Amino acid sequence: MEWIYLILAIVLEVSGTTSMKLSAGFTKKLPSVLIFVFYGLSLTALTFALRKIDISIAYAVWSGLGTALIATIGILWVREPVTIVKIISLSLIILGVIGLHLEEGRY
Repeated sequence: MEWIYLILAIVLEVSGTTSMKLSAGFTKKLPSVLIFVFYGLSLTALTFALRKIDISIAYAVWSGLGTALIATIGILWVREPVTIVKIISLSLIILGVIGLHLEEGRY
């Protein structure tokens, strides 16, 4: 169940970050409010995930996958440029998260 909370926390964090972009510097009301709603819910879900998942693993997965997902959203929806360095860097983040998950299974 804790991994479900962690996945939910990641989705909510990405939603909050996307809302930042959509808020246009706090000039649009709904996205501006949603930033705080999504981040509050994300941190709540992350807190529940920490009941059974080590903080080092949970935070690395939360921040790493959140970063990779928001970068992907930036590329696909916001039309940010795709470079080989960006693709390699995102791949390394994902490999790092997989490595941490495999390491957790050793205990």
